[in-house]
Amino acid sequence: MNDSVITLSLVQLSLAFVPVAITLAILVRWSFGTGKALYALVRMLIQLLLIGYALAWIFGAHSGLLILLVLTIMLLASSWIAMANVGAHRRQLLGVALLSITAGGGLTLALVTQLVLRLEPWYLPRYMIPLAGMVFANAMTAVSLAAERLYAELAHQLGWERARLAAYQAAMIPVINALFAVGLVSLPGMMTGQILSGVSPLVAARYQIMVMCMIFAASGISTAIFLTLARSRVSTDVSG
Repeated sequence: MNDSVITLSLVQLSLAFVPVAITLAILVRWSFGTGKALYALVRMLIQLLLIGYALAWIFGAHSGLLILLVLTIMLLASSWIAMANVGAHRRQLLGVALLSITAGGGLTLALVTQLVLRLEPWYLPRYMIPLAGMVFANAMTAVSLAAERLYAELAHQLGWERARLAAYQAAMIPVINALFAVGLVSLPGMMTGQILSGVSPLVAARYQIMVMCMIFAASGISTAIFLTLARSRVSTDVSG
């Protein structure tokens, strides 16, 4: 296989915005307005450029402490975002969400990086940070869906056991759907990226299997821990 990576110049990259401009023109033509779309595009550009520079610096620092700091920030951010849909209960459940994502996602990440991949050094940034992002993001989404569904079911006077089951099932739907779709409907980001960089599709497929197992486990374990630890607080909140 050709191992060379096609380097995008700014001129080449600018061509990718041609269909974007067409889409914006359609929005204007159909009177939808472009405010939100333009804001999203500008924000995407700024975020990705900043994270590109930040990751280049982090990768070159070769510091385990720096990687731990980055992981801590990711955990705090994911926990805060996960509780965005529970309104006034956000602060009361923030600690539970943080512990759940840390335990479920952290355990899965540690197993994959230290026992499956056997990173040397243990914090190898180009593996640790992308994998941590996938683990924590999916655990965050699962916990968020579980919390929202749990409150909805309890508000309808459903018993705790049934509400917990409904919440857990709702949280796992996106992950299970992704398992069904992978390879048939879509090629996930990691597999696509490796193939584009010249890695054999067979090797890329193995990595993607590892990632899908990692995402499934992190989501399931984090959600189970969250629903277990949140019982007393959620019951008090709903009854009050």
